[in-house]
Amino acid sequence: QVHLVESGGGSVQAGGSLRLSCAASGNTGSSACMVWSRQAPGKEREGVASIYIGSTYYADSVKGRFTISQDNAKNTVYLQMNSLKPEDTGMYYCAYRVSSTWCFPPRVGAFSYWGQGTQVTVSS
Repeated sequence: QVHLVESGGGSVQAGGSLRLSCAASGNTGSSACMVWSRQAPGKEREGVASIYIGSTYYADSVKGRFTISQDNAKNTVYLQMNSLKPEDTGMYYCAYRVSSTWCFPPRVGAFSYWGQGTQVTVSS
């Protein structure tokens, strides 16, 4: 079992920044795909960024504005979000998968372990 806890969400104005954190615990492996996904009201959950042994992927909608990184010593993955837009509003979840399959781009249906989510609200 893998337990994931997200933090760092909040409310910001357009153009602002937030840094999300996802702390993993439990039976975590030395190599795993971690993804940040988001779900806006009435929309499907989408993977916006993923990372696997240093390689990264970004959805076109966040490329150049978001940065995913990981600290293996802390078992934590981060999502630095800059130049936020109102359309970035949603619940942000991190997910874990012990494989690079379905990591780039991330297929959210293939991830077994999810955190509880952290809300991000961007006002115009």
